[in-house]
Amino acid sequence: MRLLLSFILVAITTVSAFAQKPLDFSLHKLGNDPKGPTILVIGGIQGDEPGGFSAAGMLVSHYEITKGNIWVVPNLNFLSIIKSSRGSYGDMNRKFAALDKNDPDYASVQRIKKIIRNKQIDMVLNLHDGSGFYNPKYIDKLHNPRYWGQCVIIDQKNIQSPKFGNLSRMARIAVKKANTELLKKSDKFHLKNTRTREGDHEMEKSLTYYAIKHGKPAFGIEASKSFMTPTRTYYHLSVLESFLKQAGIEFSRNFELSPRAIKRAMFSQVKLALYGGKLQLELDNVRKYLNYVPMNKDLADDFKASKPLLTMVDAPNGYKVYYGNRNLTNLSPQFFEFDDSLSSLKVTIDGRTQEVPIGTIVEVNNHFRVSSLKGYRFNIIGYVAPNKGTESDVLVRKKDLVKRFSLDKGGRVYRVEAYRGEKFSGMILVRFGKNSAVAAR
Repeated sequence: MRLLLSFILVAITTVSAFAQKPLDFSLHKLGNDPKGPTILVIGGIQGDEPGGFSAAGMLVSHYEITKGNIWVVPNLNFLSIIKSSRGSYGDMNRKFAALDKNDPDYASVQRIKKIIRNKQIDMVLNLHDGSGFYNPKYIDKLHNPRYWGQCVIIDQKNIQSPKFGNLSRMARIAVKKANTELLKKSDKFHLKNTRTREGDHEMEKSLTYYAIKHGKPAFGIEASKSFMTPTRTYYHLSVLESFLKQAGIEFSRNFELSPRAIKRAMFSQVKLALYGGKLQLELDNVRKYLNYVPMNKDLADDFKASKPLLTMVDAPNGYKVYYGNRNLTNLSPQFFEFDDSLSSLKVTIDGRTQEVPIGTIVEVNNHFRVSSLKGYRFNIIGYVAPNKGTESDVLVRKKDLVKRFSLDKGGRVYRVEAYRGEKFSGMILVRFGKNSAVAAR
């Protein structure tokens, strides 16, 4: 399977992302404060821990950093994320002490090591989901020292570092803060010190201990796998925000810190834009299968995603679109040559005529009409023109469209495709309001 790794470019203070090879992870730099502290947040080192990588993704998509800087790698082991596997080639979090150059994870591990060592990085936070509930004392079979969920992990109490060297103190503050925001009393967080250098040979191989050995304060954050993903993400963000504030990083977010609001934010504004925006797919509540999607074989990897955990991979009969470890939809392509001559369509929406740029999503209350254009034909997917006539210069209402051809399960979003001869020229999406009225012709 060839992964077509996408990355997000969002207008949040300053964001940068890069991916050099199909399986590369992406790095996002939030904030533009050369004198402020910088925290590196990592998610997805183990692909079956969606709370951790979802929280990292939320930082990129929904936070604005107003003081200080955050570097975020939300998808360190992207292939394992989409496979919902701990590690496609073994546990990546046990590959930081020594690693054979022939290991498939070698390049990714070397890259993240280099980022960790970057002189700008002042602290590293590695996000995980752990089984059960860690408790320093045996309470019951789900709450005891053997488990990892609901804890902040340190490798040792202190580190010689000009900033943030008192690991134990910072971790205790984060634990205390999270425990004031518990959804249930039994969700309590604890501090877990693995005392790695005292003989924990497994933890000696971990990412956080690698950071410690290179003079970087590092912490692991574990939410319990007993929770659904939005609740895990809630607890991750609760702890994360404590570390940000302790480091002097100031921020705002565009959602309320609650599992319900997190779930709503995670699965809204999920969009995939292909071919420079000629084709845009809105994936909120998308159907499981989308057929006859206009595509070009030579440009199939030319796309951008609205969120860093959104990507597209090859499949036997087309492409699969993933958001984290969720297969959102499956695209069955219809291949065309592409035409670059069209930049917009003239569309009358609820009686108002406007130029709509190719790749745009437009809101419709009652009806719309696409104006004819010499040399082009239009295909409104789901609309059957009377007497098989043209699909331009006709008023189209929601009731005129066959619901099963909509992009979304709710039957609100439809494709309007433009062609010049046999070449695809681009498309727009029309989205009817939830309470669309039925207008007369």
